[in-house]
This record gives sequence, structure tokens and C-alpha cells, in this order.
Amino acid sequence: MKPKVKNKRGIPLPTHILYSIISLLVQILVFVIALYGLDEHYFWVNLISRILSFATVFYIINKSGKSSYKILWIIFILVAPIFGVVSYALLGGGRVMPHVKKRMYKCQKKYIEKLPDDTEAHESLRYSEGLNSRQADYLTLESGYPLYKNSSSEFLAPGEVFFPRFLEELEKAQKYIFIEFFILAEGKMWSAIYEILERKAREGVEIKVMFDDFGSIKRQSKSFIKRLRRRGIQVAVFNKIRPSIDVFMNNRNHRKIVVIDGKVAVTGGLNIGDEYINEIDRFGYWMDCAVIIKGDAVKSFLAMFCSTWEFTTKRAIDIKSHISEEKVLEKGFMLPYADGPLENKNHAEGIYMQIINSAQRYVYIVTPYLIIDNSMKQALRLAAKSGIDVRIITPHIPDKWYVHPVTQYNYYDLLEAGVRIYEYTPGFIHSKFFVSDDKVATVGTINMDYRSFIMHFECGVWMCDNKTVYDIKEHFNTLLLQCEEMTLRKMKKSTILTRLKRAILHFFAPFM
Repeated sequence: MKPKVKNKRGIPLPTHILYSIISLLVQILVFVIALYGLDEHYFWVNLISRILSFATVFYIINKSGKSSYKILWIIFILVAPIFGVVSYALLGGGRVMPHVKKRMYKCQKKYIEKLPDDTEAHESLRYSEGLNSRQADYLTLESGYPLYKNSSSEFLAPGEVFFPRFLEELEKAQKYIFIEFFILAEGKMWSAIYEILERKAREGVEIKVMFDDFGSIKRQSKSFIKRLRRRGIQVAVFNKIRPSIDVFMNNRNHRKIVVIDGKVAVTGGLNIGDEYINEIDRFGYWMDCAVIIKGDAVKSFLAMFCSTWEFTTKRAIDIKSHISEEKVLEKGFMLPYADGPLENKNHAEGIYMQIINSAQRYVYIVTPYLIIDNSMKQALRLAAKSGIDVRIITPHIPDKWYVHPVTQYNYYDLLEAGVRIYEYTPGFIHSKFFVSDDKVATVGTINMDYRSFIMHFECGVWMCDNKTVYDIKEHFNTLLLQCEEMTLRKMKKSTILTRLKRAILHFFAPFM
């Protein structure tokens, strides 16, 4: 299906966001003026700034985390001590402030504890898939979410194939529909969803809609929220942009979750926006994917939604009354998981590493951004050098001019080690998935970049030994037919200026 029209949406910035931007600029200006006003006390200001900068550097060196991320901050702080220290305090940690962390962690733990025990499923997986069971053990230990049997999944791509199926599932709702997205944009996609939600609300179905404030900037009309609430639809806005310098502003909710009656859950790369179903043209043809999940595994996505909803609205959800015990008897295992900046565990990145390190024959990867640190790069290189067929698909047409050169910068080392890299030529590919050895796969919202691994709230689903793994592999092979393979020879033909741009932007990769 070809894109219908060019994207010409011109919705102005919401008033609270415009006010926040102006307020932040004023605060920064006041800060700079105050620094210049201390010239007459230069010696003491310089001494204090140096002490603070070295103390911060010492803290960063001894803190756990990615070395490339730490090195960039150390350089920044040593070059511009005061501004660097303040910037690191606001943005560098990547983790939420203690008071926010405590409240959010409490919400998360509360709902995870109400999920069923996972011992039997883990033991069954160890018996049938000893090697891959390590991945499930790791995910449960780090994320807290259990492993399930009795669950099914349906992989759907691209967006215009997924969307009619999604509407079918919404139409079946009898009790509730919970929706959580990073981007919720008005347009044809939302209009079709809204028509169902409005009708279901009149029928007495409980409707809750949540979206990220930053992700949905300029994507909704001024009266959007009021209109939904007038129709009986509950709305929550995650982490509203505020007119203050706030560390938490850097932590966005990048999750995509829909739960229907406790029987159906949806996740994947798709947001609600016309580009995701190719009704408008953004960066060429937009390729994306999602999975529709049924059975016991839905319970974990329900817990994820409930915890974020309670954190955002301070209103609890009785999860027990929303759980469905309807069984789906299908072969295989599923483990939904969530990640976020509450701890230094980074299990979303960890499961990617686990899949790479456990591969026996192949690892196929699709990601819109390949902004990786040395540990991930080394894992991919070692796998390829060990004879594993490692293939990666990235976009040919990027959505951000400053990100794609960093993605391409990482091609060199990977290609040299034998990793095969392809660019999706019709346009932008926004899917995020791994598939390996016809045995395991993971689909979700997690990009291969610092923001997804460190700063954002993310989610995904790990699958083992079910038919969806084969469907994902077949989809990957279909994508290859529309890709251009990148080689060292092609990369070395790049101009000096292009290679210099890649190197310079790569230096700032941890900020992307």
C-alpha cells in the first residue's frame, strides 16, 4: 500500500508546553547571567567549580554504567566545569530522582506481586529448551515478570496489515480497553479507533487512555483531552512537560500497550499516527510491526499498564477484577517484560545480549537506530567471528538527520567482523525485533540506542518455541528482498566530509 498524502499537519504547540519552553529558556538565561556576574570573585568561583567538577568526575568513574556514556560526560565536565556539572545533575544520570523512583517502583512491585507464580513454566522450559531457558531466567530475575505457557501470539506487519486486526479486537471488548502509547496523534488512524472507543464507552465499557506528553507534542488539537473525557473516556498524560528544570523530564514513556478484557494484549513498534499505517508520507514507506497476544501472558501487560496508570493518576486499579482466566492452549512460552530508569539493570539491553551470546546458528535483527556501545558491538562481532550468521536491517531513509550517520559509523567495525548489514530502501523501518535459531524472538518498543537502554520506559515480549518465531523469521527474509546490502567497499567510498560527520556525531552518541 502506497502512502496516501504528504504530512501537512500544522497543530500549534500546546500552551503548557510553549510556556514550559519559554520558562526553561529564562531559567537558563538567568543562570548564565549569574555566572558572568561573578567575575569579580573569579578565583573562588574557579576553585569551587574545579572542586565540584573533579568530585563529579570521581563519582562518574566509580558509578556503574556504560564507559562510552561516562567518558563523554567526563570530557564535557572538564572542558566546561560549571555548566557540565549542572547539565550532568539534570540529564546525565539517566535515572529518575529518588522520590519519583520510590513511588514508581512501589506501583510496579504492587502489581507484579499479584501475578501468578512462574516456577512450573520455568521448569518446563528448562526441560525442553535448556540453553534458551537461561534467557527466561534472566528476564524474570531482572524484570520481575513471570514466564507463561498457555499463550498465543500473532505477528503482524506492516501497520496497514495490523490495523484492521486491531480494530477487530477492539470491537470484541465487553468489559474494558486500556491504551498506552508514546505517541497518540489525531488523524485517520485515531478517528477509526475513537469511533469504537466512543461507542464502547456508551455501552458501559471501561476505557482508559494514556500517552506521553512529549511524544504527542503537536499531534493533538487543543480540545482533544476534554472531548475524550466528555465521552466518558478516562485520560492520563504521562510526565507532563512543566516550566522547570526537572531531571524526570528526560525520562519518557516509550511503551506501546493495549489490553482488552484481560484476554488480549498488543505491543510492538507502532504508535497511533497516520504514518504508522502509511496514510501519510513520512520518510518514504513506513515499515513497522506489532504482536497480538492472547492467554495468560496478557496478565503481565495488564500489570504494566496498571502500575503506570497509578503512578500517573495516583488512582489504583483492582487488577484481580480485570484479570481473565480464559486459557489458550498453544505450544511455546512467552515472557512479557518492562524496563525503565528505576534501576541500573538495563534488562531490555540484557536480553538482546543474551540472545546474541546464546545463538548457535543465526541472529537476525531489525532496528531503526544502531547506536550501540562497545560491549554490544563486541558481542555482535564475536558472534559473527564464531560463525554465527548475524544480519541487521536498518533504515535507508532516516527519520533524524543526526542519528543515521551514527548508525552508519557503527557499520565499519561490524562489517569487518563479518556481520551483514542491510538498509531498507523503500523508506523508514521502525520495527524493533530479534529472532534467533528458529527458537527465540523478542518484539517490542526497545531501540538499540542509549535512550531506550538507559532513559526511557520500555516494554517487549520474549517468545520461545512457538509459531510466531517462524513468522518473524519469514518476515525478516521478506524484508531482505527490499534492502540494499552494505559492504566495506561501499562505506569506504563515502566522502571525507561524510566520514568526518559520522565520526563527530558518533562522539555525541550517548546523548541520542
